[in-house]
Amino acid sequence: MKNNPIGDMRERVTLQSPLLEADGAGGADVSWEDEAAIWAKVETLSGDERVTGERLAPRARLRLTIRHREGLNAAMRVLWKTRALDIRAIRDPDGRKHLLILDCEEVA
Repeated sequence: MKNNPIGDMRERVTLQSPLLEADGAGGADVSWEDEAAIWAKVETLSGDERVTGERLAPRARLRLTIRHREGLNAAMRVLWKTRALDIRAIRDPDGRKHLLILDCEEVA
């Protein structure tokens, strides 16, 4: 890891939490509430296609590096530009609560 990863965080992203609302049929509708606008380093890791509903849908995997923050969990998502990213994993790379690495997948 570089000596000054904070300087690499040049992209503005928004953390969002899910809000579940009863749909009247025993299920729930999900809407999203903005939690915080933060700076992040965004790296594209890979991209591929998968079959969804009998058609190919693109899928991108990205890694975001952010400053450490409490309360972040994998049920949340990240908005980056016009893209919604599901958080798949969260890790503290050195255990010092300085940075967090978010492994994300673009929502199709």
